Amino acid sequence: MRRISAIFIAACVVLIAASIGTVLYLGFNVDASTSAIVALAALTGMALFNSVSNRLRDRTDLGDQIADLSRGTADLARQVAEIARRLNAVEVKLASPTQRARAANDPLAVEIGELGGLVRQVAETVASHAAALQKQGAPSSRPAPAGQTNVRPVESALTGSESDVTAGTARSRGLSRESIADLISKAVDADRVDLYLQPIVTLPQRKVRYYEALSRLRTEDGEVVPAIDFIDIAESIGLMPKLDNLAVFRSVQVTRRLLLKSRDVGVFCNLSAATLTDGLMFRQFLDFMDANRALAASLMFEFTQAAHRSFGPIEHESLAALAERGFRFSMDHVTDLHMEPSELANGSFRFLKVPARLLLNKAAATHTDIDPEDLADLLARSGIDLIAERIETETTVVDLLDYDVRFGQGFLFSPPRPVRAEALQGGGETGKSDVSESPGALLAAS
Repeated sequence: MRRISAIFIAACVVLIAASIGTVLYLGFNVDASTSAIVALAALTGMALFNSVSNRLRDRTDLGDQIADLSRGTADLARQVAEIARRLNAVEVKLASPTQRARAANDPLAVEIGELGGLVRQVAETVASHAAALQKQGAPSSRPAPAGQTNVRPVESALTGSESDVTAGTARSRGLSRESIADLISKAVDADRVDLYLQPIVTLPQRKVRYYEALSRLRTEDGEVVPAIDFIDIAESIGLMPKLDNLAVFRSVQVTRRLLLKSRDVGVFCNLSAATLTDGLMFRQFLDFMDANRALAASLMFEFTQAAHRSFGPIEHESLAALAERGFRFSMDHVTDLHMEPSELANGSFRFLKVPARLLLNKAAATHTDIDPEDLADLLARSGIDLIAERIETETTVVDLLDYDVRFGQGFLFSPPRPVRAEALQGGGETGKSDVSESPGALLAAS
């Protein structure tokens, strides 16, 4: 309709301009060129007038439409605000019974947690007394009844999955700090640092998916000293970078042997912050890892939560250098869930090990940033796998399945077992036969 009216107006304008030229030429005896110029000027003037008037009319119509749209948007905003207010009111009504129930249960959960702590302290005291009696040559207490197992000391937060249930622990704890420092130095110089592996299994299938590599010192008498007894002293005397490099070298050997059988098995290797900040040792370490980039998907480096929180610019640059070569990281010895998964993922952390009792501690969950029930899903969104460690009972496994935990580690599945010496002698034909049956062929019998 608008196009027809525009055509009609254009025709009228042309007709009027032609009429003006004709009247000037015939009525007023004006020459033809002048009449044509006047007619063209009249045509141009009327065309401009029509264009300006149409533009003003369109602007008025557009302004009215914008005003109507603004009123509609304001009404919609008021309706959305009202709906949000009603939803908040409904959520408050629904949450009130839950909050009251939680408030009633929190004191009971706290008391249960305190009782659990007292029980653990009693167990540690009994274990230390038994160790002292054995050291003095006194007869131990009567054996446990059939069907019961002896209480094992609670694992130290320093060692995590490296439980100290191994020969020689009581003796090494009886030594002075200077004696242990001398023992460490002699063991490192004599290459008496053994590699142990503890499996990490899938849940609930319990199929071995990864191994954690742990270091143990061996004395001249053949007794084994776990990391809990020497790691602090080794850091204080500056031997941790050397121990780490030795552990990494052997972990690379083990990883290569495991990959001959299955591409789905990986190894976690613990590193200390001292290794990341030692300029000379880290350059050698980085060169070695650069030559083993092919293992980046199967060899993960593990750091404690406390160490990661204390990292400075040098440590972060070292991690970035490893990440550039494709290596991924894991965090263990987690004592709380005050963390941001996206930040860990940005730092190339792809695994998080959390003690089972921390995940299942309802009382502690109320003081954390993340609900343990949502932890696995929240980590998965950032590309991080959750591993529950220090699992020692079947009941714990059943409870963890409700938390969607995919991996587990602990004495229930297997204690750390030493790697056979021939498995660390390189890759000859004999080495290949060692893994032809299963990855477990690398390990000595427990």
